[in-house]
Amino acid sequence: MNDARHELNIQLKKFEKRMPAKLGRFLHWLRQPGAFWVRIPFAVFFILFGLVGFLPLVGFWMVPVGLLLLAEDVPALARPVARLLAWIDRKWPQKPKPPDPQKLSPR
Repeated sequence: MNDARHELNIQLKKFEKRMPAKLGRFLHWLRQPGAFWVRIPFAVFFILFGLVGFLPLVGFWMVPVGLLLLAEDVPALARPVARLLAWIDRKWPQKPKPPDPQKLSPR
């Protein structure tokens, strides 16, 4: 595995963990090698519908999602998408962890 693919896999795993559970599992399933026949049409769908983002229900947000899916199969996209995901990870605020009840209760 080359460096760009490795970097992409690391960033995608981080991204999956930050998503809602069902969506993260679906993305993980789409990234599996056997899901090639589903991943490519999904990627094309997201990119094409993202280009008409001015319509209701679709949006320009769909283009990066399509590129993310396509990066699994197009090596030239792996590094730019990995860098984009790293940038999003730095900018996306972390959810605060809920307080530990053990530490809150008076002793």
